[in-house]
Amino acid sequence: MKRILIAGAFALAVGGQALAADLPPAPPPPPPRAPATYIPAPIPYYNWTGFYIGGNVGYAFTSSSTLSDSQLSNITNTSSGAFLGGGQVGVNWEFGPGVVIGAEADFEWLPNTKNTITATPGPGAPIANAGSTATATINSRWLTLVDARLGYAWDRLLVYGKGGGAFVGANNSSLTVSPSGAILPLSGPANNMGWNAGVGLEYEFWGGWSAKAEYDYVRLNSASFTAAGAGGPFNQDVISANNRVINLVTVGLNYKFGGW
Repeated sequence: MKRILIAGAFALAVGGQALAADLPPAPPPPPPRAPATYIPAPIPYYNWTGFYIGGNVGYAFTSSSTLSDSQLSNITNTSSGAFLGGGQVGVNWEFGPGVVIGAEADFEWLPNTKNTITATPGPGAPIANAGSTATATINSRWLTLVDARLGYAWDRLLVYGKGGGAFVGANNSSLTVSPSGAILPLSGPANNMGWNAGVGLEYEFWGGWSAKAEYDYVRLNSASFTAAGAGGPFNQDVISANNRVINLVTVGLNYKFGGW
């Protein structure tokens, strides 16, 4: 019995070695994997679509206009300027490769803005005006612009043009006669209309906040003012102003509330 067991064990050992010799060699271990490379997520482009509201400050100054009166006076105009402040509200829609269209309304308050007109008697003027001069003061107190806008955006930088209607309000206008010192109220349109065109730059710098700089050219319709006096020099004189122009330079901040 022992001989049989020893013979069987020897046969298994010899057969196992022969089988191992017939098997292919084991494959080499795989090379170590390189560590993963971190790729940051791309920063999204800024989208200008949405409603916005903001404030601005700036400077307004008038340029030449054509002046005349009904009593054949020689008229001179003193251009004036003043600081202004106000706000704006609007909406933008960005589509295509950076094209931005929108609409905007601006309101500007003009504190103590005085347009001064001086009248001296000319040839053919009424005899009552001889030896006298008159100074008309027209106070423009507010300005409103309602515009359409078209621009192009390079990510957070927007370049735009605008155009539309302009509205100016005036109050407490008067005519002062020298040397008598008489003050005659000037009756005329409390509001005057016209058109405007402008250009600007706007840059979004943080969380929907953007800063802008803008120039606007405002051209107003003709207007006439009558000296409502009871008598004396320049009584019932009608002063007419044509081609009146206001130039605006403003800087401001806007906050966009996001898309719709």
